[in-house]
Amino acid sequence: MQVRVVDYRAADAAEQFTRSLHETGFGVLVNHPLPQSLVEKIYGDWLGFFNGGEKQDFAFSKETQDGYFSTEISETAKGHTQKDIKEYFHIYPWGRVPASLKDDAMEYYRVANDLAAELLSWVERHTPADIAKNYREPLSNMINDSRLTLLRVLRYPPLTGNEPAGSLRAAAHGDINLLTILPAANEPGLQVQGKDGEWVDVPGDFGMLIINIGDMLQEASQGYYPSTQHRVVNPTGEGAKKSRVSLPLFLHPREEVVLSDRYTAHEYLEERLRELGVKT
Repeated sequence: MQVRVVDYRAADAAEQFTRSLHETGFGVLVNHPLPQSLVEKIYGDWLGFFNGGEKQDFAFSKETQDGYFSTEISETAKGHTQKDIKEYFHIYPWGRVPASLKDDAMEYYRVANDLAAELLSWVERHTPADIAKNYREPLSNMINDSRLTLLRVLRYPPLTGNEPAGSLRAAAHGDINLLTILPAANEPGLQVQGKDGEWVDVPGDFGMLIINIGDMLQEASQGYYPSTQHRVVNPTGEGAKKSRVSLPLFLHPREEVVLSDRYTAHEYLEERLRELGVKT
């Protein structure tokens, strides 16, 4: 299994990128338009936030799913019993964000959302006609005026050696949404599972942009674009003493979008949030 690394500026970028998504559920872009300086500033500033006490003032809301999620209430991946070793903050344009961090977060949300929309149009353009006829509306329409596209700032804390047996920074899972846009983290660890069951490191040099298919797009495309299982493994040696920060943008459709005969986007999201244990 090989996740393709594609030059965003290449003439055949859309074709090569969508082929990688079809084959592996993942694609990696270089020379993309997201400013690396902004990404690195957000990593550093939010690491300070997670290391401080202000985060407790932003405890997450079960109703709106915005705010700070501690390691104690972090997700339990579907099919797993141990919580992931992580804490995170959910950012929506209408939600709560610490004042000192808001401008950078909103700027990043804007540029990442614009790029995600462009990449979704690539996926739409290169979907075979016999698959595309099943889309209930053009993919690019599904995200128009969506209030649910989510920017998550994640911090995987240094390991203490006292973690529960078998727990991982992020256990194997598929994402819920249409596409996930992820700048390479400050530390390695992201892996994707091949069709043979083997785990493969996802290319993640600093400055790369990693994109993967979510379950909603898999549902809408009847499996043509696979939502591949991925995980973040625990580091060893010196790496275990370091925090890992990452910044995924989860591109979501509007709630009323019909994904398939089985689900609307709202129904799918509610089902998955209950499975993750963050909503009752």
